[in-house]
Amino acid sequence: MEPSSALLPTPPPHPREAGDPWRFDALGCVRSRDDVTLASLPRARYRSALEIGGGIGLLTEKLQARCDALLSLESSESAQARAIHRCRHLPNVRFERMDVPDRYPEQTFDLTLVSERGAYWNLRELALVQQRILEHLEPGGHLVLVHWTGQTRDMHLNGHEVHDAFRQLAPKHLRHLRGEMEGTYRLDVFERL
Repeated sequence: MEPSSALLPTPPPHPREAGDPWRFDALGCVRSRDDVTLASLPRARYRSALEIGGGIGLLTEKLQARCDALLSLESSESAQARAIHRCRHLPNVRFERMDVPDRYPEQTFDLTLVSERGAYWNLRELALVQQRILEHLEPGGHLVLVHWTGQTRDMHLNGHEVHDAFRQLAPKHLRHLRGEMEGTYRLDVFERL
């Protein structure tokens, strides 16, 4: 994993803050991270995708072009309002305010993307999320994780801890397809067995 200076070296604020909590609109480096994330997807198209932690919808807007249907989950009302406005012209995108792991969608998906949200779960919550993702990710479906690798006061885990926990599910439940570091962000792609 070769680091790149193309991405944000400072810690992101907590995603529940008002307005543009991650300052995504102002950060070209986030766009670079999103481009790397999209380029990592093993398939050109997905039938039913789940985005956990959709924020203000920058990645949502790009990801939807590769999905027949995309469900974006966010716990922050203000961030999700911005995402809904940003994606209002996209009929294949649905939004739900949902705080994973307390709640989780009932349907199954062939793509699940977790971007930044995992760092705010504690170890018990992370274990529950892993179980729910495995239950709702179709065999052959893909799981993409992308997280900042630093840590702030309000984060329970750093990106490495989140990603390493999922790596422990291989080879019994997941096959690891790709892993890389871009600046201070880590990306891992898995396939459900």
